Amino acid sequence: MASSRLDLTRPQILAFRRLVGALDERLTAGRRSLRRAAWAGLQDSMPRAALLSIHARVEGTRSATWEDPSLVQLWGPRFNVFAVAARDLAVFSLGTLPDDAKGRRRAEDLAARLDAFLAGARMPYGQAGRGIGVHPNSLRYAAATGTVLIRWEGARQPTVWTMPPPEDDPREARLELARRYLHIYGPATHEAFAWWSGIGQRHAAVAFEVLRAALTPVRTPVGDAWILARDEPAVRAAPGPAAPARLLPSGDAYLLYQGANRDLLVPDASCRRALWTPRVWPGGVLVEGEVAGTWRRGEATVTVQPWSRLSRAAREAVEREAEALPLPGARRPIVVRWQE
Repeated sequence: MASSRLDLTRPQILAFRRLVGALDERLTAGRRSLRRAAWAGLQDSMPRAALLSIHARVEGTRSATWEDPSLVQLWGPRFNVFAVAARDLAVFSLGTLPDDAKGRRRAEDLAARLDAFLAGARMPYGQAGRGIGVHPNSLRYAAATGTVLIRWEGARQPTVWTMPPPEDDPREARLELARRYLHIYGPATHEAFAWWSGIGQRHAAVAFEVLRAALTPVRTPVGDAWILARDEPAVRAAPGPAAPARLLPSGDAYLLYQGANRDLLVPDASCRRALWTPRVWPGGVLVEGEVAGTWRRGEATVTVQPWSRLSRAAREAVEREAEALPLPGARRPIVVRWQE
């Protein structure tokens, strides 16, 4: 591999992330598009966040799209609730399986006990945890075996059940998880991958080292990093037009960064504090390719707080996005309230 680093500007990086994240132009409705939208998983720790992330990326998203049989829910990276393509379950489960013997035994033992207790049934995770004598939250560790699925609708406890283990090699699943992270979140470092995946610095560094021949070193405004070599043409390409507006939910992949990457995405410190709050994060308002404010929802009212004065066209684009949100159980039209 060449030792020289490719210099990338902030506009190049953000345009690439929007391109691979399908945020400039929505994908055609269908299961192939759902899988692409969930390429690095859709965090669903906030009720129906995954659905709203899909809506930002896929045409024709409806309130029941998150229930498409091609998608499943699990406790994925960092034990958060994720929606992923069913065919990619091994990547987001086995890819996080502990490498140390003690951690792996804990995951496999919990999974075996849960499977024996459920015996093919489905039940609330609280009941299942008590049934095998553990705190229900401990069941999250078993998810790394790829045998535990959940259904969480937000207002109630997750329902949990088990399935046969994937046949995939955990080491290959880990490498594929790293590739997907680099594709959607790149340019990236192994430290950032360690935080996102929850696998730890040492194991993340090993994954990046194994992949090194398939990576290109880059220099960004916030430090040195890596991209997939196969993504270099897309990073270098002239960007296409950005979408007029998108409403991204809390935990959306485009916003799920730490440290210097937050500085890159949102240069203004006061705006960063408004987006990444100490408690529950709001959603992000994307206007013509830039995060331009935050939004929150209370039933059918969407409150938008822009960080600067928006043009009438931009406000109308944000309102159209809000009014089209596929909210489950909505009983009246969505109303947009501007907080300035």
